[in-house]
Amino acid sequence: MKKIIVFGATGNLGANICLHLKDKYEIIPVGHRKNDNGFFADYNMHYYSVDISKKQDFNQLPHKDVYAVLNFAGMLPASMKGYDPELYISSIICGTLNILEYIRKINVDRIIFPQSLFDISYLFGTKTPIPANSIRKAPYEGDHAMYVIAKNAAVDMIEHYHSLYGLKRFIFRLSRIYSYDPNPYTYTDGEKVLISDRYLIYRAMEGKDLEIWGDPKRLLETVHVYDFLQIIERSLEVDHEGGIYNVASGGSTIEERVKGIMEIFNPNPNAKIIYAPEKTNSTQFVLDYLKTVNELGYKPSYTWKDYLEYFKEEMKVQRFKKLWGEEKDYYKNNI
Repeated sequence: MKKIIVFGATGNLGANICLHLKDKYEIIPVGHRKNDNGFFADYNMHYYSVDISKKQDFNQLPHKDVYAVLNFAGMLPASMKGYDPELYISSIICGTLNILEYIRKINVDRIIFPQSLFDISYLFGTKTPIPANSIRKAPYEGDHAMYVIAKNAAVDMIEHYHSLYGLKRFIFRLSRIYSYDPNPYTYTDGEKVLISDRYLIYRAMEGKDLEIWGDPKRLLETVHVYDFLQIIERSLEVDHEGGIYNVASGGSTIEERVKGIMEIFNPNPNAKIIYAPEKTNSTQFVLDYLKTVNELGYKPSYTWKDYLEYFKEEMKVQRFKKLWGEEKDYYKNNI
């Protein structure tokens, strides 16, 4: 089996990638955490603890016969308490450069890298699908600004190594990938908040009414983690130079989302959906994924309701408990 290194393996997307690909490839999971609590060993994978901002840490990794590197490491605004822009520089810019040098030295065939959706945030606000090849621009305000600046710099470095060394590159612009995580919190402007759809799911599980704020027909991208994993798998199989691709499925409306949560999670037949058009609208956007279809053979297969059914099942089986803990741990420790 071809050998693949997954940086950021202890994160949500990285862990899902490792489990999805393990039967087709020899997966080497790499993370910043000192240990993985033995999670990957349960799947016959050896975990490496590497700080990608430190060149010397790469010495412990394989130095031959690596087919592909997936770089899903790096600080996220959703994980940052307060504000420390240096973490974006060290983990995304310096870290990506170190990974590229590692790739160059051992002659890796391709790299897969997640780009921030906010590089095209200037095009948000309509239902017109945003093309994959739209001009990348970092916002200069808000908690994502320095993050997107760093991501754009990383993409530029990857394109440089593609041009100079022939490195195949598959750069995926990610909207939110919907997958299960026991942590129900995110950070906005450095402050911890409950994830919005998790709030609605919890209310539904308690049999309460749900509200739809603003325009119920606002459209948001919806990408089930299984569709995302399909794209990752196809990018490892195709024989061309790659490029920048949108990860998308056509989106779902706010109304479809809330109605789905009510149907899947609410045990109370008398619970109601309350429309509140006077409250804040969501910022709508949808991505054009035709390039992903044409060049990678992507076939969107999962709906918002499919995601909710999957989420409900994952809450029961807790596949990643050993790696991430359970929801009660986040409530108890307020993390």
